[in-house]
Amino acid sequence: MTGPVPQNHEHEALFKCWLAQHSGLVFKVARAFSRSDADRADLVQDILVQLWLSLPRFEGKSRVSTWIYRVALNTALAWRRSETKRHATHAMEFCIEELPAPPDDALAAEREETVARLYAAIRQLPEAEAALVLLHLDDLSYREMAAVLGISESNVGVRLHRARKSLGQLMKENAYEPR
Repeated sequence: MTGPVPQNHEHEALFKCWLAQHSGLVFKVARAFSRSDADRADLVQDILVQLWLSLPRFEGKSRVSTWIYRVALNTALAWRRSETKRHATHAMEFCIEELPAPPDDALAAEREETVARLYAAIRQLPEAEAALVLLHLDDLSYREMAAVLGISESNVGVRLHRARKSLGQLMKENAYEPR
C-alpha cells in the first residue's frame, strides 16, 4: 500500500487483509517474547490491539510487513518490561512446552526440541539482541532490519554479529541441560 490509511470501513477490511497476510509475524514475535501459552495469547492480543490503534497513523512510507514488525516488536518489548516489573519479586520457573512428535519420527522430535531451545535462548538475550535475531531468522535484509529497528544498516551488521555470538554461546550452555 502507498499513502495513508483510509478512515472508514476500508480501515477494518485493510486490517483483516494485512493480518491474513502477516499474522505469522505477530505469532513469531509473541513466541519469542513469551514463556507460556497464556502469556503468548495475552501478548498476541496486545499486539493486535496496538496494530489496530496504530493503523490510522500508517503513512505507507515503509512496507506493511516492516510496519507490523516494528509495532509488534515495540509492543512485545514494552510487554516484556512490564511483565518483568510485575514478577520481579517472585521466583518463577518456566518450562518450554514441547509439541508431541509422531512416535516414529525421531527427526521431527529432535527438530522441535532444537526450536524450543532456540526460543528459550532468544528469551535470555537482551531485548535489542532478541529483536534482531528474530528479524534475522525471518530472513529480513539488513535494510529491512534497520527500518524496523530504527538503526543504520552497518549497525545492524555489528549488532547481529554480537547477537549471533551470544545466541551461540547460550545454545552451547543449554545443550546439555537435563530436561
